[in-house]
Amino acid sequence: MSTFLRQVELAAPLFVLVLAGYLLAASGRWPQTATDALSKFVFAVAIPALLFTLMSDLSKLPPVDARLLIAFFGGCLLVFALGRIVGAALFGMDGVQQSVFALGGIFANNVLLGVPIARATLGEAAMPSVALVIVFNALTLWTLVTVSVEWARHGEPSLRGFGATLRGVLTHPVVASVLAGAAFGMTGLSLPALVGEPLARLGNAAVPLSLIVLGMGLAEYGVRAGWREAAAISAIKLAVQPLVVWSLARLLGLPPVETQAVVLLAALGVGVNVYLMAREFDALQGPVATSMVLSTAASSLTVPLVLALLGA
Repeated sequence: MSTFLRQVELAAPLFVLVLAGYLLAASGRWPQTATDALSKFVFAVAIPALLFTLMSDLSKLPPVDARLLIAFFGGCLLVFALGRIVGAALFGMDGVQQSVFALGGIFANNVLLGVPIARATLGEAAMPSVALVIVFNALTLWTLVTVSVEWARHGEPSLRGFGATLRGVLTHPVVASVLAGAAFGMTGLSLPALVGEPLARLGNAAVPLSLIVLGMGLAEYGVRAGWREAAAISAIKLAVQPLVVWSLARLLGLPPVETQAVVLLAALGVGVNVYLMAREFDALQGPVATSMVLSTAASSLTVPLVLALLGA
């Protein structure tokens, strides 16, 4: 119990910032244009600065076990298949709806919420593992749902869809910053103070700003419709996925730090990108938006519980 309370103590301030962002946007006194600008700054400048700075010291960081990719993304594949089955069996969804429903069970707020929580609760030792998952996360999961939707629509995957997904992921500021930072880090060089100090200061701002932006985004999407579907998505995301990822990590004999990192990322609430996919494919926008709010609120308790059970 004391371990759980300690994790609540560590994570609570982070979720307070999410709540602050939510209340600020919900008050109606914060213009939407300002929210959009702040969100763009966090995604395009602050978070990339944080991740580049971290990865620029790659040669000094502890080695990352590549088995964590098998544990995390293998778990995603299994849960995605389960999500499609649940969507069809319980809600009578078609193939496109099943794909979006299943994506909600595996795609989390790894950047806006995962990075700050991992840094606060697991420490710097876990950050290379988090960065590695982030690099492959968008490419792997967006490809998975694109294949699933294209198959549902046409009976075969689309090369054009693959190309667009790959291009969008590799040019994303977050992914590009991790790759660039890792490339620099492998040289063994240190960033000059003239560059490293400003990047470090931007990186320090990334954590609180990202949480506030997440709260603002939740206020924008709101709680609209589809409570049954939203509750099912949230249950799969917060309970089933971390359990499956943890089981695979145990089977693979993954070390404790890597296990804690991948299970933490699996235990986070539904990500904003799922809503973007729901809009792109015109399926389940209401339930997905509701699941984002519901799962993020619930994760303020479930994430500390998961970390306590892992002995973090």
